[in-house]
Amino acid sequence: MNSLPSPQPARYNRAMRWTLGVGVGVMVALGLVLIFLLTLATGNRELYERNYTLLLGLNIAVAAVLLAAIGWIVVRLFLRLRQRKFGSRLLLKLAAIFALVGLFPGLTIYVVSYQFVSRSIESWFDVKVESALAAGLNLGRSSLDALAADLGNRTLQAATQMSLAKDPSPGLALERLREQIGAKDLLLWGASGQLISSAGQSRFILQPDRPSAQQFRLARSQRVATQIEGLDDTLSAGTAASAPTARIRALALVTDSNFGLSSSERFLQAAEDLPPELVANAIAVQEANREYQERALARSGLRKMYIGTLTLSLFLAVFGAVLLAVLLGTQLARPLLLLAEGVRQVAQGDLRPKEVLSSKDELGGLTRSFADMTQQLSDARSAVQQSMSQVDAARANLQAILDNLTAGVLVLDSQGRIRSSNPGAARILRVALSTYHGQLLSQVPGLDVFGRGVQSQFEAYLAENAEHNLEHWQQTFELHGGPAGAEDGAVTLIARGAKMPGTDESLLVFDDVSAMVSAQRAEAWGEVARRLAHEIKNPLTPIQLSAERLEMKLSDKLQPTEQAMLSKSVKTIVDQVDAMKRLVNDFRDYARLPTAELKPLDLNALVTDVMQLYADDATVMPVRVELDPAATAIRGDAQQLRQVIHNLLQNAQDAQEGRSAEHPVQITLKTEYSTSARRVRLIVRDNGSGFPDHILKRAFEPYVTTKSKGTGLGLAVVKKIADEHGARIDISNRVADGAVQGAQVSLSFAVVA
Repeated sequence: MNSLPSPQPARYNRAMRWTLGVGVGVMVALGLVLIFLLTLATGNRELYERNYTLLLGLNIAVAAVLLAAIGWIVVRLFLRLRQRKFGSRLLLKLAAIFALVGLFPGLTIYVVSYQFVSRSIESWFDVKVESALAAGLNLGRSSLDALAADLGNRTLQAATQMSLAKDPSPGLALERLREQIGAKDLLLWGASGQLISSAGQSRFILQPDRPSAQQFRLARSQRVATQIEGLDDTLSAGTAASAPTARIRALALVTDSNFGLSSSERFLQAAEDLPPELVANAIAVQEANREYQERALARSGLRKMYIGTLTLSLFLAVFGAVLLAVLLGTQLARPLLLLAEGVRQVAQGDLRPKEVLSSKDELGGLTRSFADMTQQLSDARSAVQQSMSQVDAARANLQAILDNLTAGVLVLDSQGRIRSSNPGAARILRVALSTYHGQLLSQVPGLDVFGRGVQSQFEAYLAENAEHNLEHWQQTFELHGGPAGAEDGAVTLIARGAKMPGTDESLLVFDDVSAMVSAQRAEAWGEVARRLAHEIKNPLTPIQLSAERLEMKLSDKLQPTEQAMLSKSVKTIVDQVDAMKRLVNDFRDYARLPTAELKPLDLNALVTDVMQLYADDATVMPVRVELDPAATAIRGDAQQLRQVIHNLLQNAQDAQEGRSAEHPVQITLKTEYSTSARRVRLIVRDNGSGFPDHILKRAFEPYVTTKSKGTGLGLAVVKKIADEHGARIDISNRVADGAVQGAQVSLSFAVVA
């Protein structure tokens, strides 16, 4: 029978596909990031420079994430190994193999690439290249300085000619001078910075650029000052075409000798555009030098960028190897883990349907076979549990029957040790047998004789069973006294034993037939008493009359000696006939004891009433009365209970005949009330010699007595009245310091509900 499909494999497969997809996506994304970083590092310098910090932080973050992922995988593997999970060693071995397969080639490539990148970046910044760029930059500066000096000389010559000219119109003079020196613009400025005249393109400008005060001071001190303008803007623009025109300006002092001391200073300014080729070359040299210096300053960062990219590539390779190791190892170990978990659950008693793999390989088939086996075990266990439930139910029913049996049941082993017992056995034997399980029956206190007798019966039964095929043995036992030396009355048991089939144990069943035996004896003695009363009483009167008549007829005819003998003999006959009449009357009373009429009765009041009859005989029969005020009413027959009290007090007095003055008579009559049992006890004690053992065992049987005279019916009548009242009667000797100190008889009555 196949096990039900479990949803766990489907969820596991979805999780595995999702993990593979995420892992592949992460690896592809990281690869794209690496390509992008390499592109930035080699192609787009400006973008690289602007985002260097961001890219470096991104490299570090990705490397940290990959390192954390690898560390997490390694920690998980070691935790599985430490917890001794099945398959952890296999997973760790596969992860180590795949990691080494990816790590050693990756480390080799990493070391070679690291050396290559370091050496290549250093080779980019050679001393010769830096010297050549510096020489080109100096050459361009020298050329520009030469052009500026040449324009300054020409402007100074033009200023000298203007100072010597007598033409009052400066405009014509400026135009001639401009053409003469080949300048693009020529302007004449006053000492206060106002424009006097201009020639060239500047005459079309309303407000041409005025020289600064510093340039005027420099021209006064040096007679001529030059300045290159627009070249920095061209360098900032990157190309000469997109930048303003670069030019050279020269400012020369014009001295005018015609005006004497009062004449003001004038300044001649010439402007000339720089050649485009020269500007382009200067821009190229300047840009190359700037880029070289910037790259020289950023080469450590560039090296870190390349090394970070290589390190990230190494982490990616190791991460991919470990991820593949875990995934492939899990795929290989998954069936074994399922089997191991299933075996553990089966060992713990869990036989629920087991998880199976949907793969069609041998390992998947093994998981399905294991699931089928587990299902079969589950079905078998269910059948066994059902059978056990039926057995338990039958056992519970049997135990309920045994617990409620009035008969005692014991199970003994071959040596006679107690295996089990029912409450009926403990009640009958008056011993807590549950505390003696595993011990010999003969070792139980008070049951030594009974145990040996039972064991001998079983031995004889087993010996005869092999020959005669006996089913059981049956025997009557009489137990004298209770457990631990208690001297309750004799108990008559009828026991039956048999061998239990299929085992070495024996079954012992017994019942207390004491009440039945006592009833049979009472009935037998009652029958005897009726016959004695009938057979003996009738001839007693004729005997007595005949003896008296003989005395009357012969007394006058005999001699005094013979007459005295006759009178003595007749008196003896009459006394013995009276004694026999009293005996017959006692038997008659015992046999004809009427049925008790039970009514609510105050036992304390009854005792007080009876003791008033003994008030005059206090010296002969001193009785100490102890009445429990808590004693409640019982159901009893007052007349019969009076007889009980009389009989018990008379027996107590008879038991103390011959006591000396050193040991005065002590008779106690008391009542006690038991709250827990809700019973009232009537107790009579004496300090006589007690009962002999052979009398104590049969004290309630008729004609059993220790007195030289008497019928022995007193306690028998008391027992019969107690039975009529449903009371429990107990008789025992009072023992102190190992010696008998008297006797005690008690009757226990149930109180009125």
